[in-house]
Amino acid sequence: MAKIFLFDWGGTLMVNPPHMQGKMCNWEHVEAISGAHDTLVTLSKNGCKLYVATGAADSSEADIKAAFERVGLDGYISDFFCQSNLGIGKGTAAYYKAIIEVLGVDANEVTMVGDILHRDIEPAIEAGLNAIWYTPDISVAEMNGDYQQIIHLSELCEL
Repeated sequence: MAKIFLFDWGGTLMVNPPHMQGKMCNWEHVEAISGAHDTLVTLSKNGCKLYVATGAADSSEADIKAAFERVGLDGYISDFFCQSNLGIGKGTAAYYKAIIEVLGVDANEVTMVGDILHRDIEPAIEAGLNAIWYTPDISVAEMNGDYQQIIHLSELCEL
């Protein structure tokens, strides 16, 4: 398994309620996903490089980092990739290829972890990355055999 991880932001590392609008860094309440802190700590201690790859079009890199600071996850993230610093929106293979170019690594050295199949997983695979679909709301019996899936972030530490 690759030692470089890209994580989606909302719904994967931080709670993203559908009724909330605007920049997460300005919300009254922000919250990390259960298990996110311990998972990032363990992966970091094991020498993994951790990045965020988000589709949040209204947030800059500084806005995203500010939200991560509020929940204590910022210290584990090496960099934040978003539309404002890549010049391309998430959801296409080109987005992931742009990240690979910035990182200066081969696509197969990187694993994308995200909760939305058509925005996080399928385009990452199309770009040559490994991908793990985070599906906390389904049971093991419901898992899709076409994609590697986890239902708890801590499962990443076991791979």
